[in-house]
Amino acid sequence: MNEERKLQKCKIALMRNPKFALLQGVMMIGRTHVRDDVSSACTNGRDEIYGRQFVKELSDAELCFVIAHETAHKMYRHLTTWTKLHEIDPALTNAACDYVINLMLCDLDPTASVIAMPRFKSGPNKGKFMGLIDERFKGMNTKQVFDILREEQGEGGDDEGFDIHDWEGAKNLTDEEKKVLEREVDQAIRQGLMAHQKNVGSGAGGMDRELGDLMQPKVDWRDLLREFVKSTCKAKDTSSWRRVNRRFLGTGTYMPSMIGQKVGHLVIGIDTSGSIGNDELAEFLSEVKAIAEEVNPSAVDLIYWDSEVASHETYDESTVSTIIESTRPAGGGGTSPSCVSTYLNEQKIVPECVIMLTDGYVGDDWGSDWTAPTIWAITQANHATADNGKTIYLN
Repeated sequence: MNEERKLQKCKIALMRNPKFALLQGVMMIGRTHVRDDVSSACTNGRDEIYGRQFVKELSDAELCFVIAHETAHKMYRHLTTWTKLHEIDPALTNAACDYVINLMLCDLDPTASVIAMPRFKSGPNKGKFMGLIDERFKGMNTKQVFDILREEQGEGGDDEGFDIHDWEGAKNLTDEEKKVLEREVDQAIRQGLMAHQKNVGSGAGGMDRELGDLMQPKVDWRDLLREFVKSTCKAKDTSSWRRVNRRFLGTGTYMPSMIGQKVGHLVIGIDTSGSIGNDELAEFLSEVKAIAEEVNPSAVDLIYWDSEVASHETYDESTVSTIIESTRPAGGGGTSPSCVSTYLNEQKIVPECVIMLTDGYVGDDWGSDWTAPTIWAITQANHATADNGKTIYLN
């Protein structure tokens, strides 16, 4: 049997095996090649390449493991998701990806009855695993593993797996190819997950945190923030005949409706406590500027706060576009957002909505008696959810 047929036979066996329902759809994405100039195996996130001699030397169970490993790189979208880590340290990023994948595969087939991690056939490491496996990384995603490896090994770690990661090939895919690939992988994951759950029950069995993250819909926090402002603060400032005013229909009179082209009065509270760095403050201010430009509020009260209100700036329609140039951030103490709600009540400020920008390190002090609908834009998604209003995360 030649290497192409051996590879095809193992792929078909995996796709027919219920244990690997999770991977079945992704296995069918992209093209598969066997080449003489490749030493092991690699993927660019879509296509797979296997070295002829490598395929020849592996047992069927070992080749099945390698196929599942390359498929998992595609499923996790490793070569697009972790490009920033790769720019920091390619070797540690490759290792972190492999640790996550190999643990997942071993969970899918704990007895190694179908897939078996390849072992060295000769040399000083004869009999040892070629791949990377470490139980202490169970339940972690690639970034978490990367951070641990970097702390332990510094830059340029020496952990190596059995395959090659084609980051350059992934980078060379066109934007349209990347969009098509993302849709295909997303659909394949969801179909595979449904088939997998039929086999193992409602528990996802074998689906780790990183795959769970992929299944969560991603929504741009900026869109959520601006949509909140638009939906809660729309002013009725322009008449339009596109929609007839129903209030006058009973009298037989046709009048235009008033529609909103801008929003009303906003309060924006920016956390300037000691835990806020320059990068976060710059991100907050850039979003304030974007909101002002997009929704054209009639007035903005910009409040800097830590454990108390440190500064209060006011802007009207004529000056709101100068916020970034004019503002003078103040603060640097503790963190107590209740100081803002208290201040608004004391000053009898009643806006159409309140936007609170913070890193979320506030304990249980989220304030009370807010004078308007409130949205919390928080930089630390895994640390805090406000106990009032709406929470979104700036990640």
